[in-house]
Amino acid sequence: MQRLGLFGGSFDPIHMGHLLVAQAAREELGLARLYFIPAAHSPFKPDRQPTPGQERVRLLRVALAGADWCEVDEQELKRGGVSYTIDTLRDYAGRFPGAELFYLIGADNVALLPKWREAAELGKLAEFAAIPRPGQAQPVFPPPFRGRTLTGFPFGVSSSQIRQRVKAGQPIEHLVPAAVLEVIRNNRLYL
Repeated sequence: MQRLGLFGGSFDPIHMGHLLVAQAAREELGLARLYFIPAAHSPFKPDRQPTPGQERVRLLRVALAGADWCEVDEQELKRGGVSYTIDTLRDYAGRFPGAELFYLIGADNVALLPKWREAAELGKLAEFAAIPRPGQAQPVFPPPFRGRTLTGFPFGVSSSQIRQRVKAGQPIEHLVPAAVLEVIRNNRLYL
């Protein structure tokens, strides 16, 4: 059975924590392929306007260059509006019948899963893999969700911290891949 990982998020910008999560998911879940799925607009961040999708996709492509087991899926950006995971999972279930789907989420989002759109169906379509930040407790998956916690490589950085550092003129070396840093600097992103 083919095992596919789905990693949704704003990726605004992608950083080393995202890449470490991807590596851990690949190893711990035995994934054949991992799809990075940038959201058009998060339903949980209604007041935040993300960086334009084409810029976030460019950063993803630069960060994932050479990782032939990863792919960028722009379907949520193409749909536009608010991105709902249920729509994306339905698409994958239809395109890959019989595949085992794993949806990667931050451990801090596990308790919120019952509030996600069409939660009952969501829980049937995929197993969830939680990624804790350093010092976070092991999450408990509420019914009807199936899930596991990745041990991975805990890395306490967030995209919002990176955006704040760029805006404040602070360095972000070692927090993002070198090629991503170059694109951010050359295009004056997050200033």
